[in-house]
Amino acid sequence: MNKKTSFKSLLEILLISTKLGLSSFGGPVAHLGYFHNEYIQRRKWMDEKSYADLVALCQFLPGPASSQVGIGIGVMRAGVLGGIVSFIGFTLPSVIALIVFALILQGLDVADAGWIHGLKIVAVTVVAHAILGMAQKLTPDLKRKTLALFALVATLLWQTAFTQVGVILIAAFLGHLLYKQNNDTEDADLQIPISRGFALICVTLFFGLLILLPILRELTDIHWIAMFDSFYRSGSLVFGGGHVVLPLLEREFVPTEWLSEEAFLAGYGAAQAVPGPLFTFAAYLGAVMAGWKGGLLATVAIFLPAFLLILGTLPFWNLLRRNPKVKGALMGVNAAVVGILISAFYQPIWTSSILAPIDFAFAAILFCMLVYFKLPPWIIVITGAIGGSLMMFI
Repeated sequence: MNKKTSFKSLLEILLISTKLGLSSFGGPVAHLGYFHNEYIQRRKWMDEKSYADLVALCQFLPGPASSQVGIGIGVMRAGVLGGIVSFIGFTLPSVIALIVFALILQGLDVADAGWIHGLKIVAVTVVAHAILGMAQKLTPDLKRKTLALFALVATLLWQTAFTQVGVILIAAFLGHLLYKQNNDTEDADLQIPISRGFALICVTLFFGLLILLPILRELTDIHWIAMFDSFYRSGSLVFGGGHVVLPLLEREFVPTEWLSEEAFLAGYGAAQAVPGPLFTFAAYLGAVMAGWKGGLLATVAIFLPAFLLILGTLPFWNLLRRNPKVKGALMGVNAAVVGILISAFYQPIWTSSILAPIDFAFAAILFCMLVYFKLPPWIIVITGAIGGSLMMFI
């Protein structure tokens, strides 16, 4: 590809991904539908089978699946730069909107607002639904349910950065032992313009940062390292979409008093109202804690694991899907993540939100609206905010 063609391709990717970033409401599943319509049906950048294989890979990995699919499409269109440009276009609109919202909110007192309590109950509803869906897919048998229980108990009783990483490593080893005879294979034939050497560097960097950042955090008092570690770990442990990152982020920043529960939930409501990936909620959190620079740092930190993993696994996807030992380890990790999320769901989300019978009743109503009536999340958020305000008078 010559320079002129390369620049033209990158510009095309940027324009299309930005259009999607400005218009893609509805969460990761909806995003995949927008991508399919724009990239596959309209522009024929990939065939149906390759797109299905790419989606399967991104569902297989931790991180924001829809963002990883967008990165993967950019990579296959124009290499690593194409992936970066695709990510920027899809993510930047919501990042800018949430950083601006955070800077405006800093001058307001929202501590005693009824609508904030309503948003807390919305968070209970949305995260419970996400975790139930994950548990059905990732812990279908007794062995994986047991691994999830181990992770739940360990992370609930010992709430440290090292506990999460240790539980993940133990679960990977146990999954390798328990499922090494798993011979279920799938076909895949993705053509990737990335060398295996570069991919290995990315995978090594992913695991290296996951292990080294908590150590650096303990050895230093540098605020930026601590922030980067919290966002990076949260981005590394999320399977199944943006909503399940909520309990991990809340546990990292609210109990440590880096920001208030009220500010956290106000930003969550705003994140529901903007297009693009919900992971950009990190931009809001970073901006509340450290201004616009903090917002950009948080965005880089929470998305970096997704970047490293998609770049590091694409060239090895055929091999990974056919290797029962690797699949077994990942099955163990998936189960442990369910337990970690249930633990974080209880403390602090449930304990800070469901304070009285009326709270539980309202949460049940919102849950039914979301799960059974299939109403979009933004309606649930608005209903929660209004309901929380009205509950102040009851």
